[in-house]
Amino acid sequence: MASVLVVEDDQFVRSALIRHLSEASHTVRSVGTALEALREVAHLRFDVVILDLGLPDLDGAEALKMLRSITDVPVIIATARDDESEIVRLLNDGADDYLTKPFSVEHLSARMAAVLRRSRASAGDGPPRRIIRVGGLSIDPLRRLAELDGVAVDLTRREFDLLTYLAGRPGVVVPRKELLAEVWQQSYGDDQTIDVHLSWLRRKLGETAARPRYLHTLRGVGVKIQPPAPEPPA
Repeated sequence: MASVLVVEDDQFVRSALIRHLSEASHTVRSVGTALEALREVAHLRFDVVILDLGLPDLDGAEALKMLRSITDVPVIIATARDDESEIVRLLNDGADDYLTKPFSVEHLSARMAAVLRRSRASAGDGPPRRIIRVGGLSIDPLRRLAELDGVAVDLTRREFDLLTYLAGRPGVVVPRKELLAEVWQQSYGDDQTIDVHLSWLRRKLGETAARPRYLHTLRGVGVKIQPPAPEPPA
């Protein structure tokens, strides 16, 4: 079972979440403001944070950025906002998943289980794996380190998982549905989620969609990683 921090200022919603999570044998703490959430995370260890966006002291999107500056704990956004551009921005800022209110307790449980599976798998619970190399890219799955031409690349957990999955299949076009299933542990989802993380990865690898080096998107098919083509002689 998990240690969960619920950040929600609506007392009715907050009580319902606490009741449901406690009945599922999770350990639950709850706060109603962003500053309280930051204090909790700074002093206690949580397995997942459920973060409302409509907080009284600070917008949840800003709270997310502040959380990400001090912890890598998985964060599920709970919001009544359904604007696609804002959802993309939240994922880009480090959210692990999101739920649009109103949502069922079953939906929340499924999303929590998926996030926790990813988090625990990425913590190195499985057997040691070999170093993965693609061109000048080197990935150590066990230590969760990535280097490009000998220089460390600073990746979020989701970026690292996506890059590692693709690098383990160099030259193979991986369908988007497979990425959602294996990296996000979801049987369905928005392709925009993948595009956001690919765009972020490309920037950190020094490339763009228009001028790819490692990451290549085949429209309507999927994504593949391959070593860069050799530079033509001068």
